[in-house]
Amino acid sequence: MCLLDPPGADLPSQWSVSRFESHNGTAMCDFSLQMERRPDGLHGFLEYSRDLFDETTISRWAQHLTVLLSAMVEQPEQPIALLPLLPSAEKVQLAAWTGGIAQPEVTTCLHELFAAKARSTPDVVAVVYEDQRLTYAQLDRAAERLAAQLSALGVGPDQAVGLCAERSLELVVGILGILKAGGAYLPLDPVYPRDRIRFLLEDAKVAVIVAQEQVRRVLPSSYAGAVVSLSLPTIHSLEEEPPPPRIPVQVQPDHLAYIIYTSGSTGNPKGVQVSHRNVVRLFSATQPWFDFTAQDVWCLFHSFAFDFSVWELWGALLYGGRLVVVPYWVSRSPESFYRLLSSEKVTILNQTPSAFYQLIAAEQAMADLADTPLALRQVIFGGEALDLGALRPFIDRHGEDQPVLVNMYGITETTVHVTYYRIRRADCDRPGSVIGVPIPDLRLRVLDRRLQQVPIGIAGELLVGGGGVARGYLNRPQLTAERFIDDPQGESGARLYRSGDWVRYRPDGSLEYLGRIDHQVKIRGFRIELGEIEEAITQHPEVQSALIELREARQGDKRLVAYLVPKTNPNDPELPVRIRSFIESNFSRSTPSEN
Repeated sequence: MCLLDPPGADLPSQWSVSRFESHNGTAMCDFSLQMERRPDGLHGFLEYSRDLFDETTISRWAQHLTVLLSAMVEQPEQPIALLPLLPSAEKVQLAAWTGGIAQPEVTTCLHELFAAKARSTPDVVAVVYEDQRLTYAQLDRAAERLAAQLSALGVGPDQAVGLCAERSLELVVGILGILKAGGAYLPLDPVYPRDRIRFLLEDAKVAVIVAQEQVRRVLPSSYAGAVVSLSLPTIHSLEEEPPPPRIPVQVQPDHLAYIIYTSGSTGNPKGVQVSHRNVVRLFSATQPWFDFTAQDVWCLFHSFAFDFSVWELWGALLYGGRLVVVPYWVSRSPESFYRLLSSEKVTILNQTPSAFYQLIAAEQAMADLADTPLALRQVIFGGEALDLGALRPFIDRHGEDQPVLVNMYGITETTVHVTYYRIRRADCDRPGSVIGVPIPDLRLRVLDRRLQQVPIGIAGELLVGGGGVARGYLNRPQLTAERFIDDPQGESGARLYRSGDWVRYRPDGSLEYLGRIDHQVKIRGFRIELGEIEEAITQHPEVQSALIELREARQGDKRLVAYLVPKTNPNDPELPVRIRSFIESNFSRSTPSEN
């Protein structure tokens, strides 16, 4: 127990702080502050337990107190919530951790960067699905064919084009073809309920859909726009027949690349508009950390409606690497997925923590590990909070350098990833979900409810600015204005996205994720507004009200539980069955999102 003289504190001349040791070395309480007004001034005595608090933290708090008390004297008319807490040294430190390092200007779009790789390495395998393969030249030609069809239908810059496809080579062709035509792809996952697909098509005013023949049945019968068949030409035709000519389209980096819908608290999903510039700068800004090369093998493990897929897809194709599209059934079997990673010699793996926990368990249970070695050099986590202690079995088996484990917090509205944290063995013993430091071209601010900077170690909302901030929500100007705000400390026109996530700075400058401000939850990367589900359930004629909670019976096994107040007989044993059937057939499943 002691009262610290804070080193470097900004104390007015009339302030003095002394250091005392207790007579018995034992604090009466874990932490206490006593203030007493005496004839010669205000006297304070701060006592704390050294078993719970370190001197650096207490010193920092003492500085905050002195700055606050001084401001109260100098600005008596100001509300306490708006008075400063931070001494000048801490302001300088927080500013240094903010990020916002200038990066080279983005002048090229995604499909143009891919086309350059196709010209330089035409015969290199670009994408693999089961026993099917396409080289860069073949993939480029197939995408050009699709782009010609879309251009003939009038597709151009910033136009949303629906893409409905299962995991396949065609899925990759569809994304590239839409971008080459100048459009922005809008994922329509075939597993979505028809009501959700109908809502997305109407909300985005989609006039053209690209769809595989086998999934066209999921499109709503009310859709009156054009549907372009997404089928892969024969390899012979791709090699021998040139793509049909198309009118060149002038696509700029600020034009949209995709629109991904995320769950909405009002009951309706909202479309996030992301540009080519947003995505291209993500890779250029993070390349010094990862050093991606043409020798890397990536896998497309996640749904293309989850923006983690953007990182997986372009991480391979922008650097001339190979993309392995993971069949759906393999993605649901950790053992099968482990064997696929081994057989395809995947080097870059991107996983939500809950999926990787299952992969760790599968590895521990497998007897033929000698026959299925991994070639991983990087494992990148995102999509939900990471329990660092759960990685111990994997690090014990593989070490901390091969592969390198990285935690990356991210948000759809700020283009997939926001922060970077290199995980070491020692982290397995540390509590909390550390998300690290900002991607260099992003500006991070941790603010209170009044948008004031919070001190080191104190929880606040994370706001993100810089090159990753998306254009906003499609057709939601009011919501865009609420979540994408002007940066009071930035240049004219600079914006910050309000993440709704609680974080705090650790003394070393890394950020720790603490949870959500609202009732939003994440399950296996899916960003879910509980209010959206509650609203859907109460549409059932027999339900008066509903409450949804997140439960986790065991690590990684997160489930949603609904509590209902029926309008009719609450003891009807068939009521839960009817309600569940209603939800499965009518509820629009929330869209997965990062970070």
